[in-house]
Amino acid sequence: MLTVTADIIIPETELEERFIRSSGPGGQNVNKVATAVQLRFDVLRSAALPEEVRDRVLHIARGRITDEGVLIIEARRHREQERNRRDARERLLAILRRALLPPTVRKSSRRTRASVLARLDSKRRRASVKRSRSDRGERE
Repeated sequence: MLTVTADIIIPETELEERFIRSSGPGGQNVNKVATAVQLRFDVLRSAALPEEVRDRVLHIARGRITDEGVLIIEARRHREQERNRRDARERLLAILRRALLPPTVRKSSRRTRASVLARLDSKRRRASVKRSRSDRGERE
């Protein structure tokens, strides 16, 4: 069981762990023991997640979600399988907790007086350059 908040608890049945061989450090062990963990969590079919949290998870982790809506987290930082399991679950928790917070709405800021004047000045200069070109072209 994975406790996200008091209201949101992910049952073990919704988490699937696969153990795969890890690259990197480990000596001879790396060729024999499957220490890396692939944690799979079906976001779309999860009964534990509210609809708005589910949508935010899909957006936050869009690069790690399959077409079927399964979030895949691979943990291979450590040499021990148990530490990789903990790492994968912590990363899933971090994504879920981030999805709990509603996105902040951007307030549009007012343009500064200086930026407005600078824009108008550059437009005036550009217009005078074009005006001077067209006057010369008609006379010759």
